[in-house]
Amino acid sequence: MMNVKCRARVIWHFAFGISTVAALVAQQPTFHTEANYVRVDVYATDADGRPILDLKQGDFEIREEGKPQSPVQFEHVMIRTQGAQDARAADPNTVAESRSLMESSRARLFVLFLDDDHVEVSGSHDIRKPLTQLLDRLIGPDDLFGVMTPEMSATQVAFARKTTTVDGILSKYWHWGERQRITTFDPVETRFNECFPAASKRACDAGIAAEMILRRREVRTLDALEDLARYLRGVREERKAVIVISDGWQLYRPNADLARPICGEPPTGQPMGIGPGAKLFATPPKNAPTISMHDCDQDRVNLAQVDNDRRFKLIPDEANRGNVSFYTVDPRGLAVWDFPAPVPSNLVQDVTDLESRVETLQTLAVATDGLAIVNSSDFDRGMKRIVDDLTSYYLLGYYSTEKLDGRFHRITVHVKRSGVNVRARRGYQAPTQAEVNIAKTTAAFASGGAGNPEAAAEAHAIDAAIAPLVGSARELPLRVQVVAGWEASNAAIVHAVGEVAPGDTWKDGGEAEITLLRGRDGAALATLKAAIAPGSRTFRVALVPSEPIPMGDYAVRVRVHGQGPETQNETVRFAVPAAPESSGAVLFRKGPPTGNKDVVTADPRFRRSEQIRVEVPVAASTPMTARLLDRSGKAVPVPVISAAREDADGSRWQTAQLLLAPLAAGDYVIELAGQAGGAGGAGPAGRILVAFRVVQ
Repeated sequence: MMNVKCRARVIWHFAFGISTVAALVAQQPTFHTEANYVRVDVYATDADGRPILDLKQGDFEIREEGKPQSPVQFEHVMIRTQGAQDARAADPNTVAESRSLMESSRARLFVLFLDDDHVEVSGSHDIRKPLTQLLDRLIGPDDLFGVMTPEMSATQVAFARKTTTVDGILSKYWHWGERQRITTFDPVETRFNECFPAASKRACDAGIAAEMILRRREVRTLDALEDLARYLRGVREERKAVIVISDGWQLYRPNADLARPICGEPPTGQPMGIGPGAKLFATPPKNAPTISMHDCDQDRVNLAQVDNDRRFKLIPDEANRGNVSFYTVDPRGLAVWDFPAPVPSNLVQDVTDLESRVETLQTLAVATDGLAIVNSSDFDRGMKRIVDDLTSYYLLGYYSTEKLDGRFHRITVHVKRSGVNVRARRGYQAPTQAEVNIAKTTAAFASGGAGNPEAAAEAHAIDAAIAPLVGSARELPLRVQVVAGWEASNAAIVHAVGEVAPGDTWKDGGEAEITLLRGRDGAALATLKAAIAPGSRTFRVALVPSEPIPMGDYAVRVRVHGQGPETQNETVRFAVPAAPESSGAVLFRKGPPTGNKDVVTADPRFRRSEQIRVEVPVAASTPMTARLLDRSGKAVPVPVISAAREDADGSRWQTAQLLLAPLAAGDYVIELAGQAGGAGGAGPAGRILVAFRVVQ
């Protein structure tokens, strides 16, 4: 039987057939008209929440930063819903079609966010029918919608038009709610319970695993919501609606007590394991489990420092910049207790927790001009409010009189008629003049016109390098990184790096089968097996076909299994560029989590306490210079050490290494420049761009 966590990932990631289409939609905001043209969606209702349908352009007053603006576009949009499924327009099948539909100002965009970690199984059951009815009433024939859970990256959301698939899945898997489940199938949560067992006779570690699990779940949900708001900002300027099904959040703050010494023992400073009799060891005895107490303590210290209250306050800001509105629904209805038991052990604390969770749902909705359906078991009435709110709105547009300064510009909308409640986007992020210039040159270059192709190529290079990082925000059971390059003998070579998620499945090691496939017909060109050593989670192989392969499209298929029946599969498509260029880079991390040793990784996320090293295969040994760039392409004054290396097998590498301690959280690019050949698609010859993310 499919476990709950795997089920959630598989259901929503593969529910629609266009997930790869959605993942390829451009992430950077685009300028569809003049850079100072601003669109505003206005929702006008009476005192009872009913939409007002007879307003005229002269009834509206728009101000930006307090200054009056003159609307040049006005339209009252009425959405026709409840059409038959077969009468709806066809789902997009290509990248271009998906992008075009998303950018249409008349097609609305919805995301259903199922917060499975913060919904009880009874709640997921009770909300099923009202939720299905909401989608049937809400989704018009031209609208697009997708489904997301906290385990997913926003780029994995597949947008479709027909609700049939979601209806069937909600009916079959009505028990998707995870909150308060006794059994967990999450490998990280399992590891927490093994390191700090709840049944332990030691009172000093009681409750540690439970709090770590709750904190990690909340971090994952807030990460996903912020990731989604940022992603939707780049899809289109018009309003996007996210319907969040959740019990709400505690918003954990730093807790020094969670990082306390356990039974007089401070968090371990070197890799340790748990052996027979729950004894710690530094050197594993024969056949001993390899659960790393060091990793658990590192996670415990990091989770003790999270400030989700501060993180939560940033989400509405990100949403308002991207014109994203959250509609929150508490599936418990009119809840009496927060803890699902007949009577909580601490009534005062339970009431406080319940009020806190409801308040977070209200805050997220109100701060982003959405609605909160809470403290009510009348789901039909609540869902009707959402439908009424989203099926009638006024679309206004104006040319801003403000500067292109890259700042957030606040917008206020007022209706002259009395008794009208108005909700509209609170503002927008203005582009800078430099961004406008790059956008213009990019458009001119793409259309074959004049302009500055160098500037366009530079902007495209940085965006192309950073774009894959959006898909790295979520935890994945298996990550695969593929690197392609050319040897001095002018033969192409492919390197594959894999990394499995931490968990009990891999404590005794495992084995990976890696196959190189030809892109046009899927023919197997080379197959290797790699061992995952006990206590390790990564592997690296070089795939050398029996016959030389030319430039072109290929794929690497990876199947990984541990000591149990569970397997993980992943297929990565890539291109071998023209010689002597290369694509991709092998990443290494070094720091406390790795015992201060360089460890290969397929995860581009790094902590500030670590070092990063990148290695790129090249055909010549000419040294290259290295520097660090931010996500806008500006140089960051942090030293990067570069070197050239030739291995015994004849392969040649360009390397770069830097300490991450001086950097703030964000996306960065390591640039290697010289005469050795550039990364395919990353920029001009002699230049290699490698992107990574600092997460804390």
